[in-house]
Amino acid sequence: MTKREMFETIATVNADNAEIVEFCKHEIELLSRKSGSKSLTKTQKANIEVMEAIKEALANFADGVTVTDLIASTPALAGFTNQKVSALLRKMKDEGIVNKAIEGKKAIFTLA
Repeated sequence: MTKREMFETIATVNADNAEIVEFCKHEIELLSRKSGSKSLTKTQKANIEVMEAIKEALANFADGVTVTDLIASTPALAGFTNQKVSALLRKMKDEGIVNKAIEGKKAIFTLA
């Protein structure tokens, strides 16, 4: 049962108590406002642009590439750390955009 459903049930059961009903309505309104603000943050928007640059760069490597080589060969990624690019590649892998293969101790990334 969600919080919204719980507050609706409490309000229904306690319909004769105006104070409880008003409290439940207020809490439901707060939950509605909270769920309505799903806009992306500045960092999330920037990450989307970086992931597009990664996708374009991976298209140039048919055999795959390591994170270090990807950063070194892509001017758009020059200012990013291995950790940042790795995190974005992991997210892209989870979304099915990128494939990851382990060769020895190296992770090799290709477009899916």
